[in-house]
Amino acid sequence: MPKPIIHATREIERSRFLRLEQVDLEFSNGARRTFERMRPGGLGAVIIVPMLDAETVLLVREYGVGLDRYELGLPKGRLDPGETVEEGADRELKEEVGYGARRLTPLHQLSLSPSYMSHIAHVVLAQELYPERLPGDEPEPLEVVPWKLADLHTLVARDDVTEGRSIAALFMVREYLAGRMPLP
Repeated sequence: MPKPIIHATREIERSRFLRLEQVDLEFSNGARRTFERMRPGGLGAVIIVPMLDAETVLLVREYGVGLDRYELGLPKGRLDPGETVEEGADRELKEEVGYGARRLTPLHQLSLSPSYMSHIAHVVLAQELYPERLPGDEPEPLEVVPWKLADLHTLVARDDVTEGRSIAALFMVREYLAGRMPLP
C-alpha cells in the first residue's frame, strides 16, 4: 500500500490535541526546577487486545504520520465523554477491527512518557468476539492481521512493530492468560 503524500509540515504551539505548560517544582531536598509537560486533558484512552480465539490476537496495520510509515499494532483510541473503559474499548474494536466483544476485561494502565506526559491508556482484553462494524474516524480502511500469541517473539522483532504500548499490552495479555499476572 503506498504511503500518503506529505505536502507540507508546520510547527504549531497549540493544536486541538496538544498544549504545553511549565511546572515549577521543588523537590524534597530543596532543589527547584521548571519542567515542561503536555498539559493534562482528555479522558484517557484504551488499547484493546482482541482475541479471535484462545491463541490468536487481531492486530491492525495503520499509517503513523509521526514515523511516516505503516505500523502493525493493537487497535486503540481516545475515550469519549460519558464512556466507561469497557464501552470505549468495545466501540474502538468495532470501528477499527469490525468485531464487538461479549467479554471485556480491563487489565492495567500504561503511561506513554510520564516524564512529560500525563496520558494514560487502559489495556483491555477482548474475548468472545462477534462480527459488528461501526463507522470510525480512520481516513482509510485498516488491514486486520491475525497473529498467534505464541509467536509474539517473532512479532516484536519485525521492523513495522515498534509501538511500545502495543508490545507491552501483548505481553500483559500473554502473562494474564497464562495465569502469571493477576488483575490489579
